[in-house]
Amino acid sequence: MDPDASPTARALVALELVQSSPGITAERIGERLGVTPRAARRYVATLREAGIPITSVSGPAGGYRPGRGLRPSPLVFTPAETLGLVMAVLDGHHDAGDASDPVGAALAKILRTLPESVAAQAEAVRRTTAPAPDRGAARPQPDTTVTLVRACADRRRVRLAYRTESGRDLSLVVEPWAVVVRHSRWYLLCHSVTSGAPRTYRVDRVLEAEVLDTTFEPPADLDPVSALEEHLGVGWEFEVEVVVDAPAERAARWLPRTMGRVEPVDDQRSRLVGSTSNPGGYAADLAHLPVAYRVVRGEEVRSATAALAERLLQAAGPG
Repeated sequence: MDPDASPTARALVALELVQSSPGITAERIGERLGVTPRAARRYVATLREAGIPITSVSGPAGGYRPGRGLRPSPLVFTPAETLGLVMAVLDGHHDAGDASDPVGAALAKILRTLPESVAAQAEAVRRTTAPAPDRGAARPQPDTTVTLVRACADRRRVRLAYRTESGRDLSLVVEPWAVVVRHSRWYLLCHSVTSGAPRTYRVDRVLEAEVLDTTFEPPADLDPVSALEEHLGVGWEFEVEVVVDAPAERAARWLPRTMGRVEPVDDQRSRLVGSTSNPGGYAADLAHLPVAYRVVRGEEVRSATAALAERLLQAAGPG
């Protein structure tokens, strides 16, 4: 903390530390404030004199805790924290200066509440910096996302109006397990009641989401990220099977789980079993394998692989 900070500023930071880290000791408060533990106790005493309820417990497990009825402390940001918040928004490729965008509008509200000396640099960056578009990202509607997140938390089924990549409209009933962000895309990991199997859906393709009264229990010990990567490789239109000239352990290091399941054939070969809605992209991903492989099932991916091989041969031919 700034050595020249006023006693009031130190007391506010002490309050923030007590609220964010219940059980914090005077020693730790002193370290954060840059003062002795005795001085840290004086700041806590100052807060109590101002009518702010802070309790303390002695002993190894003791420390300061917020008392009953303690109101939230005012937001206290440093210039670096404020600028970091703006940069995080821009990293997400949002237009931080667009007041009609929910993220831009929320950020503007935060900056208006901060002292000018704190917000000045962040405000300048917000108004003058344009984010580079992420053409692979597709942001869902905030209202739709909130509905799905709440349904996950409440463990209630949802009826979805969903549009596939090919433009086909579907009506689905799902049991939402988790909303997961992966590589700037938002996914709903769920059990599809309609198809009777685990499924992954793009949240930006959800046209409507209606929460139903029926409840459910998600899988025990669910790891949403691992489950998402596993399910991204199944349930698509075109099934595929590929034999790879490498043991399963090595092949699994080269093939992301989103491409399907890798299983051993023998000590020297393995099998990739998956599905895709984009045979051309799947064939291009297979081409990254540093060993020989054969598409043994899936005419769409086999044709895409042959087309890719022909293009590569033409590219390597005489100029």
